[in-house]
Amino acid sequence: MTLYLGLGAIAGLVAGLLGVGGGLIIVPVLAAMFVRQGIADPVVMHLAIGTSLASIIFTSLSSVWAHHRRQAVRWRDVGRLAPGIVVGAWLGAAIADNLPSAGLRTFFGLFELYVAIQMTFKFKPSPHRDLPGPVGMFGVGSLIGGISSVVGIGGGSFTVPFLSWCNVSMREAVGTSSACGIPIAVAGAAGFVIAGWGETTLPANSLGYVYLPALTGIAAASVLFAPLGARLAHGLPADRLKQVFALLLYVLAAFMLFG
Repeated sequence: MTLYLGLGAIAGLVAGLLGVGGGLIIVPVLAAMFVRQGIADPVVMHLAIGTSLASIIFTSLSSVWAHHRRQAVRWRDVGRLAPGIVVGAWLGAAIADNLPSAGLRTFFGLFELYVAIQMTFKFKPSPHRDLPGPVGMFGVGSLIGGISSVVGIGGGSFTVPFLSWCNVSMREAVGTSSACGIPIAVAGAAGFVIAGWGETTLPANSLGYVYLPALTGIAAASVLFAPLGARLAHGLPADRLKQVFALLLYVLAAFMLFG
């Protein structure tokens, strides 16, 4: 439990400092922990991703409340994206259930490498259009929800650039993205619970592909440390912190791809 609390504290601190979801740290570290615990290799990645999504429910609620108080959440746009997000997250969980653990590990490693490169070179879309209509928002939501569910994150790596591209201010893009993380996490975690139901190789105290001891420790610590990270962010250089975090992501990506 101590290790899970420590992981949750780090994930929450990073989320508060940089405004990125803790899933990029939680999934690879959990995967390593589960291997050391002797959990069956074919379910290690599924269990890590499902547990990460479940923990993001709690950290997202804490983050959204802070953004809402600052009037930085565009709830109407959250409502327009949410139906697609829910469908995509469910489909993502179903797709992940049919992928081998090694395939999920490789996909996650490549995604983590993409995020690290994005942070290193500061790729930002140029705002030049408005938000799409209902069909377009459903399609975008489905894509965001699907990929986020497969890799066990809250979707900020996609939602923030998309909203910025559609002329939404960065402040509102970050706040709205954090709110979109709730339907991603809820639908994705539910999908992983159902997908893992009846799996005989899972450890005790698992609810489908969600490992409850890990969820308890990570959620408790991350909710406490995310606000601390947000307060520290006001006095620390954000760009320098992101470069340090990018280096960590390169290391974790290498571990997932070659470790």
